Amino acid sequence: MQPAILVIDGTYIYIQKSGQYLFQRRSYSMHKHKPLVKPMMFVTTSGYIVSVLGPYFADSKNNDAGILNHIIRRNFEEINDWLADNDVVIVDRGFRDSVELLQELGIQTEMPIFSKKRQHTTAESNASRLVTKIRWVVESVNGRLKTWKSLDRILPNSPIPFIGDMVRIVCAICNTYRLELSTGDTQQDLLGTKMLFLSKQKNNLQAKMEEEGLASKRSLWTKINRSASILFPVLSEEDLRNLTLGVYQINLARGYTKEHMNATGGYEVSVCQVESNIISAKIQSRHVSSKVHQSWIMFNECSIQGWYCKCRTGARTVGSCAHVASVIWYLGFAKHSDKEFHVGKDWSQFLMDAASPEPVMVDHSDEESLEE
Repeated sequence: MQPAILVIDGTYIYIQKSGQYLFQRRSYSMHKHKPLVKPMMFVTTSGYIVSVLGPYFADSKNNDAGILNHIIRRNFEEINDWLADNDVVIVDRGFRDSVELLQELGIQTEMPIFSKKRQHTTAESNASRLVTKIRWVVESVNGRLKTWKSLDRILPNSPIPFIGDMVRIVCAICNTYRLELSTGDTQQDLLGTKMLFLSKQKNNLQAKMEEEGLASKRSLWTKINRSASILFPVLSEEDLRNLTLGVYQINLARGYTKEHMNATGGYEVSVCQVESNIISAKIQSRHVSSKVHQSWIMFNECSIQGWYCKCRTGARTVGSCAHVASVIWYLGFAKHSDKEFHVGKDWSQFLMDAASPEPVMVDHSDEESLEE
């Protein structure tokens, strides 16, 4: 008998601020900075909604792990009876305090690696990528719920007694009339097999950079503004998806590329003088202004042979991080395309910047006295 695989996550239904102060405090989420209630979603890997429990309060006592522990200990909807030994539960890092309880019940738990290390190992990064590749289904289900206007807007407090029923009715409609999010066809089976194979591979470029000290020897790298001199392979959109094993990194690549294009339309990279088939690029973090990620890519005229980035997940071989993907996307695809890629309107031109250099104030008092 095949084990059941469930993906668990909480979703949010926003509500109005209450005049009842105790309820106001307990329904206020410090994470979202809004008052809300939290239904807990249990979803299969195909997108079928097995159960919706709650809604729960949104304060610190009702985090994802606390809610799941409460559900299991109270055996709501007889969950302990339909969860059997060796069943698999896929969660995010917010459920890390539930792992011990689930293991006591014989349930296997999979979640992204939780570590404070500067960079995850290749094995850790690959394992996290395998989890996130499956977890997307519960995020898509939560997105489907918000297509109903009654669940996407800020609800008045009067329907709070019926929110749980509203969510369950919408979920039943989705199960009945919406298509499965993942059909498990041959193409997806092949992708899963490919990801499992790649997860067991070592990052050879990382090993090469560290063993030969190429990253620390700045004299070995020459900056070039014109990427035309690089024999970088020309890639199609399908080639990019095969490298990143998804579209999330490709979507982020446009924003990173937009920020790193200079005024003359060039994209600055550095080429290794020892091995000309390795390039390096510094990518500004999209979250922290003071952080810059160093990325390296190995290639030949036909294909990408390897990559490595200094970011937390940059050592993985199951797809690449968004920093590496942005360089590959521009040099291998966007540079050779006739399409115009729009990232979004730059609204900064309509705002003033207090950090900009102040104009020099000229004192004309002496000139006026001379004229007098």
